[in-house]
Amino acid sequence: MVLHPRGVVAAGHPVTAQAAAAMLREGGNAFDAALAALFASCVAEPVLASLGGGGFLLAHTQDRRAKLFDFFTQTPRSKRPRDELDFFPILADFGATQQEFHIGLGSIAVPGVVRGAFGIHRSLCRMPIRDIIQPAIRAARDGVPVNGLQHYIGTIVAPILRSNADAMALHASPTAPGELAREGERVGNRALAELLDTLAREGADPFYRGEIAQRLARDSREHGGHLSLTDLARYRVVVREPLAMRYRGARILFNPPPSLGGTLIALALGVLEHETLNKDGAGGLQHLSALARAMGLIQRLRRERGIDRSLDARSARSLLDPKQLEILHAALSAGNQSTRGTTQISVADGPGNLASLTLSNGEGSGYVLPGTGIMLNNMLGEEDINPHGFHDWQPNRRLASMMSPTVMETFDGALVALGSGGSNRIRSAILQVIVGLVDLGQPLSLAVEAPRIHLEDDVLNVEAGLPAATLHQLSTEFPRQRIWPEKNLFFGGAHSIMRGADSQLSGRGDSRRGGVCLIV
Repeated sequence: MVLHPRGVVAAGHPVTAQAAAAMLREGGNAFDAALAALFASCVAEPVLASLGGGGFLLAHTQDRRAKLFDFFTQTPRSKRPRDELDFFPILADFGATQQEFHIGLGSIAVPGVVRGAFGIHRSLCRMPIRDIIQPAIRAARDGVPVNGLQHYIGTIVAPILRSNADAMALHASPTAPGELAREGERVGNRALAELLDTLAREGADPFYRGEIAQRLARDSREHGGHLSLTDLARYRVVVREPLAMRYRGARILFNPPPSLGGTLIALALGVLEHETLNKDGAGGLQHLSALARAMGLIQRLRRERGIDRSLDARSARSLLDPKQLEILHAALSAGNQSTRGTTQISVADGPGNLASLTLSNGEGSGYVLPGTGIMLNNMLGEEDINPHGFHDWQPNRRLASMMSPTVMETFDGALVALGSGGSNRIRSAILQVIVGLVDLGQPLSLAVEAPRIHLEDDVLNVEAGLPAATLHQLSTEFPRQRIWPEKNLFFGGAHSIMRGADSQLSGRGDSRRGGVCLIV
């Protein structure tokens, strides 16, 4: 523990965390640090993060004001006929399970990261943008050694990385032609370094209005995509009021509608508040059964009520009304109810600012924007955010992400910033960290690292480390179980930090996704 810390950061890669730490050492605030980490993650975590994707920042300032910066991807303003699209499936192999994703130029939604970063900088930061971007520029020029997790992620989405020569070049081994980079090999991205330098000097406009935007629009038009120059030029960051709720004396702030993740987590907590989750301790039958039933109930509610199509701030508040939650809890008590690439950055500074930032590129579309070193997102090919069909999206709308950067104030005055990657496992990861902290009284490190479960389509995924006897008892209620042999990034990556009531700073990087925590 640093005696008088300038701040703490938890992130998914040492280079990402070190970029944030550098800003804190130089006197930057939590938001300077979060942006430096964002840019660095696009170099060090290239499958999980990209300037061609989207994300959210939940900012909680030292005067306890909060706002959510939505820079997630946007649907294009018009659709092409399906038979003209470059849009095709690939299969990602997690080992214990497989998941289908769709890629190609027809899977690309309007990217928001670059516009979002500059919007956040204008509103919250105090350091020059060039200083904030500099660690990422150095990393892209010098190269970053591929660590074990990034190599593993690359193997999962290898069909995307091998889909064309430009995509392969970003991830290629420098010593073995035709192969993906091996663990320990250093991979650079000079084109990305040059683009970052341009952005540091000229701002976001080259990406949304200049030659870069024109090339993206032209390639999309000529090779099977939806994006136009108008889509890019008119993209805007939206600042929203966070979705707030009370849970057992804690006040929790989530990503609000139109995104889904925060509302679904809040609904799960709302029905769980009527349960006694600590009766038989962490990993006990009552604890796990209630969690799994809540996951199933919320999944069914999402499907049957068409929340994806209708959710707004008013309907979210209606769903969280105490009478509605009592009805949902009655359904919970009645019995059994019939990944994408994302990274999380959490930062707190000494004066008391907190930043929770979640960033995603989907798995990547396979399309690399020439001259930039950027692979664009495949958000229109993500089943979990297009549950009614890949081509059923409404034009010119924010996509309804599962990402939910979260800030919680506990009953004793501690502040926690958390979030997670992991596609539709995001909400179950965040839910279980909150339950660990609030219901089970776990320290932050244990709440982040404890074994997790995730219910999806009546299959209970169970992470290694939970008692076999409890799982046997659960099989009566949840007979379809998939037991994972070890911790896995499938279950998310909830990199989290805490500012105690005594102002002491701590944190935990989730080991499932290469978690790193630095106190500066």
